[in-house]
Amino acid sequence: MTRISLGLVTLLALSSAVSMVSAHEGHDNAQQKFNIPGDEDYSASAPDLQDFKATSIKAPFLEQFADNWSARWTASEATKETTAEGEVFSYVGQWNVEEPTVYPGMKGDKGLVAKSPAAHHAISASLPEVLDNKDNTLVVQYEVKAQTGLECGGAYMKLLTDSPEGIKFKEFSNETPYTIMFGPDKCGGTNKVHFIFRHKNPVTGIYEEKHLQSAPLAKLGALTNLYTLIVKPDQTYEIKINGESASSGSLLEDFQPPVNPAKEIDDPNDSKPANWVEDAQIPDPNATKPADWDEDAPARILDEKATKPSDWLEDELAEIPDPDAVKPEDWDDEEDGDWVPVSVPNPKCESNGCGKWVRPYISNPAYKGKWSAPMIDNPEYKGVWAPRKIANPGFFEDLHPSNFEKIGAVGFEIWTMQKDILFDNIYIGHSVADAEALAAESWEIKHVAEKKQEELANPKPKSLEGPPSFKEDPIGFLVSHLREFIELAREDPMNAIHSRPMVSAVLAAVIGVTLGLGLILVGLLTAAPRTGTRAASKAKKTDEVTADDDDKEVKSKVGGKSGSKDEPALRKRTTVVEETDE
Repeated sequence: MTRISLGLVTLLALSSAVSMVSAHEGHDNAQQKFNIPGDEDYSASAPDLQDFKATSIKAPFLEQFADNWSARWTASEATKETTAEGEVFSYVGQWNVEEPTVYPGMKGDKGLVAKSPAAHHAISASLPEVLDNKDNTLVVQYEVKAQTGLECGGAYMKLLTDSPEGIKFKEFSNETPYTIMFGPDKCGGTNKVHFIFRHKNPVTGIYEEKHLQSAPLAKLGALTNLYTLIVKPDQTYEIKINGESASSGSLLEDFQPPVNPAKEIDDPNDSKPANWVEDAQIPDPNATKPADWDEDAPARILDEKATKPSDWLEDELAEIPDPDAVKPEDWDDEEDGDWVPVSVPNPKCESNGCGKWVRPYISNPAYKGKWSAPMIDNPEYKGVWAPRKIANPGFFEDLHPSNFEKIGAVGFEIWTMQKDILFDNIYIGHSVADAEALAAESWEIKHVAEKKQEELANPKPKSLEGPPSFKEDPIGFLVSHLREFIELAREDPMNAIHSRPMVSAVLAAVIGVTLGLGLILVGLLTAAPRTGTRAASKAKKTDEVTADDDDKEVKSKVGGKSGSKDEPALRKRTTVVEETDE
């Protein structure tokens, strides 16, 4: 009985350990069960979202795409001609204002969405008042959410130049003059955040695009990304992505072509004189070939001192037919020709040479090659010719390029292969603090909610997560180590015990405690009937039913008989007691 009890108790302990692992795994799976964007129950399973509230921040232009957006924004009906092949495209891409369908960040928060894949999109809106940035800070900020990703397309914004004739919004195209182009662009080898401004040459009156040379990489994806451009009146700029600085520098130094032209240029009428000598060195005309210089001497000659090794096997072939080769069963000599086994290296030649011995070649010490006269400095050398410099007739100096051309409207003129690119929370003004406050009200809140949804939809593989710490998840910490122990024990129990001593000790303690409790329980169960019988035989003074009466005595007192239906139970108990006594 004792051995059976020990086995049952041990099995119970191990079963409890395995059950604990399985239960914890089930708990993890229950925690990770979720719906990804697009599922019917996604909204219900998404984390609690804050309700969208329109901002109270004021700016020359601030757009959150709330009610009546279509009264402010006009979709283009223009066509676009490509310069390469003369093809004409229409801006047929559809626009809509709607809530995001992937990882929504706020309830009721809508944005402007480019709906059509593989299409040209163009839409614009007028500023309430023309923005003049003279001697002021310009801040441009907006959000981009590429809900289905962006492999090839633009997501940049254009600040359109004001003109006396007014901006023709329905004819907005790539030809419409703009003051600043800012934002992400990605396709093929292009992946950058554009910052381009158009600058007017005060001498010629011609506008020229100035491109940021070292543009930062774009961040595009299903999560909302915040793009911020800050240009200060000290001619410095800074580009931020998601509130962190991605690029900064000077308008006067970091753009190509530069804002200000060179003061001097090459004289276009100057040409190199015919007698100009640019060769710094020439062969020495006074040098002669030495008399002992043999140009015909070979570079390599036979080594006359070499001798054939004593173990060289001249009668052996370096390669022999493979002795293990077998003629294929389907080989037909008439059709395939005589079968010849493949050649293999001769094993007799592994430690020495075989075949006809040939004297080796060595470098010829008398070899000098083709003689040529040594080079000397050219006494007639005048240097590398360059045209003379003259004053640049088109020179000007604009030390304040941040005084951009006046801005009358804002627009998106893009081509994209992917659909559902969402734009939101556009700020154009002069206050860095207001732009940051708007980001705190919108992007920062959405980013937290979107990030949480992304983590739920894309859990890290267990192999990458690693076991949790005891402080973070005590049960998970123990279960992770117990799980490893069980996996090792299936292959090599002794290795599991040696490599996981802590788990082995815990299991031993669990089994010990369980075994102790089991033994106590067995002892109580086996000892109780004898103690009760002896006590009853000595202590009974009445026929009334008491708590000390055993079942047999109770039956006799209440009129039970040996042939009643309760008799099997009484016999069964008696048998157990007798076995225990033995």
